[in-house]
Amino acid sequence: MAALSAWRPWARLRTAVPVLLLDWAALSIAIAVVPGLSASTGWDVLLAAALLAIAAAVLRPLLAAFAARLGWAGVVAGWLSIQAVLVYLALSLAPHIQVSGFWPAFWASWIYSILVSAGMWVVTAGDDSAVLAHLLRTTKKTRSQALTTAVPGVVMIQIDGLSAPLARWAIQAGNLPTLTRWIRSGSHCLVEWHAQLPATTPASQAGLLHGASGQVPAFRWLEKETGRLVVTNHPRDAEYVERGFSDGRGLLADGGVSLSNVFSGDAPVSLLTMSTVARKGARRGPTREVSAYLVDPFGLTRSLVLTAGEMVKEVFQARRQRARDIEPRVHRAASYVALRGVTNVLLRDLNLNLAAEHMMRGAPAIYCDLVDYDEIAHHAGPTRAESLASLDGTDWVLGTLEKLAASAPRPYHLVVLSDHGQSQGATFLQRYGMTLEALVRRLMSPDGPDVATAPDNEQWGRVRALLTEVSGEQRVVGKLTDSVLREPPSPGPPQGADLVVVASGNLGMVYLARERRRLTLEEIEARHPNLLTGLVTHPGVGFAMVRSSARGPVVLGRDGVRCLADGRIDGTDPLTGFGPHAADDLRRHDTLPHVGDIVLNSLLDPATGEVAAFEELVGCHGGLGGWQTRPVLIHPAGWTASTSLIGADAVHRQLVGWLEDLGLRSRRARVADPAGREEG
Repeated sequence: MAALSAWRPWARLRTAVPVLLLDWAALSIAIAVVPGLSASTGWDVLLAAALLAIAAAVLRPLLAAFAARLGWAGVVAGWLSIQAVLVYLALSLAPHIQVSGFWPAFWASWIYSILVSAGMWVVTAGDDSAVLAHLLRTTKKTRSQALTTAVPGVVMIQIDGLSAPLARWAIQAGNLPTLTRWIRSGSHCLVEWHAQLPATTPASQAGLLHGASGQVPAFRWLEKETGRLVVTNHPRDAEYVERGFSDGRGLLADGGVSLSNVFSGDAPVSLLTMSTVARKGARRGPTREVSAYLVDPFGLTRSLVLTAGEMVKEVFQARRQRARDIEPRVHRAASYVALRGVTNVLLRDLNLNLAAEHMMRGAPAIYCDLVDYDEIAHHAGPTRAESLASLDGTDWVLGTLEKLAASAPRPYHLVVLSDHGQSQGATFLQRYGMTLEALVRRLMSPDGPDVATAPDNEQWGRVRALLTEVSGEQRVVGKLTDSVLREPPSPGPPQGADLVVVASGNLGMVYLARERRRLTLEEIEARHPNLLTGLVTHPGVGFAMVRSSARGPVVLGRDGVRCLADGRIDGTDPLTGFGPHAADDLRRHDTLPHVGDIVLNSLLDPATGEVAAFEELVGCHGGLGGWQTRPVLIHPAGWTASTSLIGADAVHRQLVGWLEDLGLRSRRARVADPAGREEG
C-alpha cells in the first residue's frame, strides 16, 4: 500500500502533463480558427488552458447539479453551454487574449472539446490512465463522504450474449487481457451454466436478479386472458412483468444498485433499468451522476466523438462483409449504424461512470448489463471479428473497475457472467423466402386470417430506457419533453385477429387468439388440419411442441414424436442434436404462463451448428441449438460454486449465497411458493 501511495502522485503528474499539453494545443487551434478570438503568444494560451482546468474543477460540479434540477432540458442546455461558459471565463481572465463576445467562445469551446476528445483517444489508445484519473477526480468528493469498511462489496458485470465456449477461446488466445490475467493467475474460475428455454435476456435476468425465470416464457408473448401483447424491452411492459413476480427480496434488495438492466433485482437504486424508468412516483429525470457525465466534455462529448467513430467503423465493416461476400449475413440498416454507436460507446461509457460513482459511495452490490457484444453479434455474427473486438472494450471496462476498486471505501470482488450465448445462421426468411408468419398463414384456412406480430427491435429498448431515464420529470419542463419521448402503448392484436405469431430468435410461438385459453393438439388439428403437419415437415422447422389432451406435452418432428410426460418416442426422436437438456427444458417451458398454443424451434444444422432465426438476425438466441444456451460465470477462485448450475434461478441462488457469506445480505429461511420459487 505504501508503494501504491507513493506511485499515485507520479501517476497523476504523468497523466496531467500530457493532458495540459493537449488542452494547450486544442485551445490554440480553436483560437486560431474562430473569428473574434486572438492571442498574443502561445504562453498566453497555455495560461488560459490552465485557468480553464481550474475553472472546470471548481465550477463544473456546481453547474452540473444546477442543470440536473432543471431536468432533461437543463441537462441538454448544460451540455451545450457549460463548457462554453468555462471557456469564456478562462479566455476573459487570461491576459493578452482578446474575446469579442460570448458566441466566439461558444464555438471555440466545441472545437476545443472535439479536438481534446479525439486527441485523448489517440494519445491514450490502449492506456486507461487518463480515464481512470478522470473517474477518480470526478468521484473524489463522493469518496470523501463515504464510510470506510473492510467488508467487501461485489460488482457483477453481465456481458450480454457471451457463450462459455467463446469466452474460453478468447481467454486462451489472450485477446481479453484482464480476464486472461484473472484466469491464468488463479484469482478467478470460469464455469459454464445452462440457460433454460427461453434463452433470452428478460427470462435470464428474471432468474438471475429475482429467481423468477419461470414467469417469462419468451422475449415477447401474448397474454390470451387480457389480450395484451407483452414486449419486454418496452419499459412499461418490463415494469408490468416485474411487478408480477417481485417479492421485494431480489438479488440487490439489501442496498444494491441496478445499472442498465431489464429488471431491477429490487435494488433501492436503479438507473437505466427498463422496469423502473417509467415507474410512477419514482424519482424522474437525470440523477446528479447522470447529469455530471452528460455535461462533462470528458463524458458525453468524448463519448459522442467516439460514437461517431464507431458508426464509421460499422459502415466500413458492413461494406467489407458485402465486398467479401461473407455468409451468412443480414442487411445492416442505417438505423443500426446509430444504434451500434449508442450501445457500444455511449451506454458503455455512461455505465462505467455510474458504476464508478456507486463504488465510491461504497454500494454493497452492483449489477450492470453491458450489451455491446450482444448487439454487434446479432447483426455481424457471434464469432465475427467486429463482435470479438467489442469484447476488448468490455474487458477494458473490467480492468478500469478493478483499478478503481483500489481507491473505493471498501474492497470489491468482481464477478462476470452472461445471460445466454448466441447461435449463428442464415435467417428463416433468407433461406425460404418467407417469414414464419407467412408460412403459418399459408397453412391456415384459405380465407387468410389477420396476423399480428410484435416488433423485433430488441436493443432499441436500451435507448428507450436511457431517454425515459432523463426525460420523465414531473416539472413543467419534464412534461414537455416527456410528450416528445413518451413510449407508445404496447401493441395488441388487431380487433378480431385470429392469429398472433411472435418470435424470440429461433423460438417462435403461435397463438390462435380468439380463444382465451391454450388450445390442445386435438383442437388445433380439428380447426386447422394442415397446420401442424405443414409446420413440422417444413425444412426450416426443427420441431413443434403442443399440449395433447390425451398425452400431455408432445414434441412433433418430421419423422417422429416424443411424449414429454413419459419419455416415449415414436419414430426418430425430434430432439436429437438439441442437447442433453432439451427434453427437460421443453417440459418446463410447457408449464410456464402464456406459452403459445404451438411452440416452434427452428432447424439445427448438425454439420455447422447453425440455426435459422425467425427474426432478421444472423446471431440469435431464445430457442435451442448451438451455443445460445451455454452462458458463462467467472467468479473469485476462493468462492465455492455449485458443480451443476441448471437455469438462471440456480445461478441466482448461488449469487445470493455468496452475498450472504460476505455479510452483504441477511440470511432468511427459504420456503418454496406454489409456483416453485423460493421465498426468503
